Amino acid sequence: MRTIHVIGIGAGDPDQLTLQAVKAMRDTDVFFVLDKGEVKSDLTRLRKDMLRTHIPEGGYRVVEARDPERDRRAGGADYSPAVGDWRSARAGIYARLIAEELGEDETGAFLVWGDPALYDSTIAILEEVLEHGGADFTYDVIPGVSSVSALVARHRTGLNRVARPVQITTGRRLAEGLPEGVDDVVVMLDAHQAFRAYTDEDLHIYWGAYIGTPDEILVSGPIAEAAPRIERLRAEARERKGWIMDTYLLRRDPGDA
Repeated sequence: MRTIHVIGIGAGDPDQLTLQAVKAMRDTDVFFVLDKGEVKSDLTRLRKDMLRTHIPEGGYRVVEARDPERDRRAGGADYSPAVGDWRSARAGIYARLIAEELGEDETGAFLVWGDPALYDSTIAILEEVLEHGGADFTYDVIPGVSSVSALVARHRTGLNRVARPVQITTGRRLAEGLPEGVDDVVVMLDAHQAFRAYTDEDLHIYWGAYIGTPDEILVSGPIAEAAPRIERLRAEARERKGWIMDTYLLRRDPGDA
């Protein structure tokens, strides 16, 4: 029976790799890497650097495939179907890689940024492969340090406060309004900087981009003061690198943390 490890590798800092993740990596024969193109080639390079650091040379193979493009223009009622189509395209690639590149008694692995259980599609895609019989395998999941955990750690604050809930959402959802009854909101996947709509609110923002990498950028402060700086730094970073990964925490009454 083929085995697949879904390994969380942290938000970008190689030192965030857990001992459990290293053990799973050393147990792997074939690593599957989806290439996102030249613009994001440094993401592939970081993965390969981790492998060279923790696994003896020649003890594994790396198999790369091109990641399918997702229709990022889709919005509203078209958003979920567009994501579903992209996941299905990925499932087809995963099924082919596992069936053709992994021997019956070998172990493969996907190295997942952050934590595989938080805003990542790998688990759902593998379940789709199994459901449609594209390949026969068993898999396990190794948790990693999420960008959310890394963000609040770098800002030296907590994710939640005593007796208060915290909510994790997306920029698309934040654009529809702040969640009711929640004073601490983590926002991920915000390509359009939805926080700009709340500069007249009594909010504090803890923002970070490329967390855990040499390109890390951190900004915190009252949102009215911090938002213009975040917009400028974000635009400059995207122009320089061609892509950006960022997340942030919005908090009411930060003095009561």
